[in-house]
Amino acid sequence: MAFGPNTSTVAEEAIARGTAGGSAGTGSSGPRRGTAGGKRRGRRVLLGAVVPLLLLALWQASSTLGWVSENRLPAPLSVLSAGVDLAERGELWTHIGISVQRVLLGFGIGAALGLAVGSLVGLSRRADALLGPTIGAFRAVPSLAWVPLLILWLKIGEDSKVTLIAIGAFFPIFTTIYLALRHVDKNLVEAARAFGLKGLRLLTTVQLPAVVPAIFSGLRLALAQAWLFLVAAELIASSMGLGFLLTDSQNNGRTDRLLLAIILLAVIGKATDALLGIAERKAVARWA
Repeated sequence: MAFGPNTSTVAEEAIARGTAGGSAGTGSSGPRRGTAGGKRRGRRVLLGAVVPLLLLALWQASSTLGWVSENRLPAPLSVLSAGVDLAERGELWTHIGISVQRVLLGFGIGAALGLAVGSLVGLSRRADALLGPTIGAFRAVPSLAWVPLLILWLKIGEDSKVTLIAIGAFFPIFTTIYLALRHVDKNLVEAARAFGLKGLRLLTTVQLPAVVPAIFSGLRLALAQAWLFLVAAELIASSMGLGFLLTDSQNNGRTDRLLLAIILLAVIGKATDALLGIAERKAVARWA
């Protein structure tokens, strides 16, 4: 079967239209659906704020009415005051900046490796047989078990922390990609191969676009895991960062700063996840 010089390009366009989920022909209802989607997201935001506000009110009542002692549970204003104090001294932004930098570096490295190795193992039965059991065994190792080895090899520095975070980010995206690629529509792949697509071009043109939702699910799990591994690294061997702020506050009996660090981890973690969610919606609209 012979193909002209532009056959692969035509095939890529055809397959891309196929993986787009038949979105063509909906232009007239686009603005209306966009408005409805905006309203739904607004309602979700309002509903999502209900529980945090109730917890804040319960927290304030517990402190005001003396249900819990101030030493064990400082009032929200005390925690806010501790944050303002650290910010004025310049320490708060240093802790936040260092932790965010470590997470982004580790997450980026781990996600890239997870995507590459997950694609390899998911598409090759030989690679699956060779690497699958070993990766599965390493996945079962608890995060804290890596810390002494990384400190021994890489010393107490940024390299050991970023490596630990990368390990945490690797496994969720690897597992998600590996399983998703195993369930890509075989008819779609065969059609692409009939048009002459193979190897890396087949992967990037057909197979990865077909599993875009799974990719972002894995990325969001990997990001959450990266924050968990960050705290594990900073709790044990660090002189700055939000994990260090937790340990230092515990040692000095500063429950207000300890709660501040926990809240900051929750807020920043949710913010980074929300950014990935925005990217996911755009990618799904484009590819899936």
